[in-house]
Amino acid sequence: MRYKDNVDKLSAFYQRHCKKLFYYLMRMTGDYYLSGDIMQESFTRLLKHYGPEVQDTPLLYKIARNAVLDYYRKNNRNSEMDENDHCEDSIDTEQLLMVRQEYRTVLAAMQQLGTDEREILALLADGEFSYHDIARMTGVSEGNVRVKIHRARLKLREILQREKET
Repeated sequence: MRYKDNVDKLSAFYQRHCKKLFYYLMRMTGDYYLSGDIMQESFTRLLKHYGPEVQDTPLLYKIARNAVLDYYRKNNRNSEMDENDHCEDSIDTEQLLMVRQEYRTVLAAMQQLGTDEREILALLADGEFSYHDIARMTGVSEGNVRVKIHRARLKLREILQREKET
C-alpha cells in the first residue's frame, strides 16, 4: 500500500509542476525539445537522489537549473533559439499567430540576456516563487535577486524596444 501512495503522491507532484517547469526551461533554453528532455531529467534526478517523499518545488527548479548549466557546459554552446523548433504546423487564427510571434520575440530577446539574467526572470515569470525562494535556488542574497531582476527587466525592455524599432 505504501508504494501505491508514493506513486500517487509523486504523480500528483509531477502533474502540478510539469507545465510550469517546462515553461521555465523554455524561457531558459529557447529550445522546445531540450526543455522537455531537461524537465524529465529533473524529475528523475529528484526521485533518484531524494526519494519519492521529497516534493520540494524550489529543489526541483534548482535541479533543472543545474541540468541546463550542465548541458551548456558539456556542449560549450551559446543558447541560440531555432524558430523552427517552436512552430506548429497549423495556425487557427490571426490572433493565435500574433501571440505566437510575440512569444517567439520575447524568447529570442531573453536569449540575448546573460544566463543569470535569463534564469532569474524565468523563475520570476512563473509567479510561483518569492524573491526568497529565488535567492535560495540561485545561491545569491534576496537583495541581490531584487537588483538582478530590476536590471534584467530593464535590459529585456531595451532589447524588445530595439527589436520593435527595426
